[in-house]
Amino acid sequence: MSVPNSMRVGPFCASVLVKRKYLILYILLIWMSILPGMLEIWVYWQALWNDVRPLHFYIYLPLLLIAIYITTVFAAIIFTKIALVFVNIFHKPKEGVFLRDRSDRDYRYWSLRNTIKKWPTWLAHKFPFPFLDNFCFKMFGVKTTFSNSLFEGWVDTEFITFGKNVVCGQGAIIQSSVIVGNFLIIKKTVIEDNVRIGAHVIIMPGTHIGKNTILNTWSSTKVGQELEEGWIYNGGPAKKFKKNRFFEDIPIEKLTHEVGDYEGLLKKYDDSRERLEIKKRHSLKERLHLGKDKERENENKED
Repeated sequence: MSVPNSMRVGPFCASVLVKRKYLILYILLIWMSILPGMLEIWVYWQALWNDVRPLHFYIYLPLLLIAIYITTVFAAIIFTKIALVFVNIFHKPKEGVFLRDRSDRDYRYWSLRNTIKKWPTWLAHKFPFPFLDNFCFKMFGVKTTFSNSLFEGWVDTEFITFGKNVVCGQGAIIQSSVIVGNFLIIKKTVIEDNVRIGAHVIIMPGTHIGKNTILNTWSSTKVGQELEEGWIYNGGPAKKFKKNRFFEDIPIEKLTHEVGDYEGLLKKYDDSRERLEIKKRHSLKERLHLGKDKERENENKED
């Protein structure tokens, strides 16, 4: 199967090179992305260098280096995006099962797209703040938001849709393409809102994970597997373990202060959730009647 191009986290492109001549584009993109940084150095030198008093030049030099790095990343992403637009004019990426052979156009162009994207994805992830990763994802067609925490996992760079508030654990692999034997499989992967992906999880192409779902550490999915909303999944392939009771709409932090033991916490949580559901479904007048009925039931039990 396809693997990340190095043992690191962040965006990744599969280490598959169908033709060596693709490296020409790779080297060309590196050269083009460095040019804006060289221009910044020249402007900075002209503006601040002074043979007599060079102090200002060295004081602001660290800020210049950070600016050069960010500029280089943005330049690499933009030039890569332009290259991908031209490549897609000749052959657009598509889902399907393709033969892993030079004669197959889909396999060749998939390899070409990965080669083009390697430099900016590697460069974006080396920056210590994750917003460059998310920007890189967005530019290459991955649907995500800046609120998602994807920095700790290996995430493919096309045919992936993320909802809001998604957290990806350390070393997790989220794929939209995989090589199995002599075949290349490309399928859209969808991960909905409030999903938690554990460390070292493998999500195969075509997986659809519903809202409020947790995929436990070291689990894996099958190609095209559907994970239902609101469940915790374990194992490989992933199977239902139990209902995910800890949604974000119940204030768990407050409950932990009131109840110390685990069983008491769960009971308090269930009571809070029941009150929340009643509040959503019934008007104030109906809730008052329900409350009186519950009081009568409790009195009858005591008698």
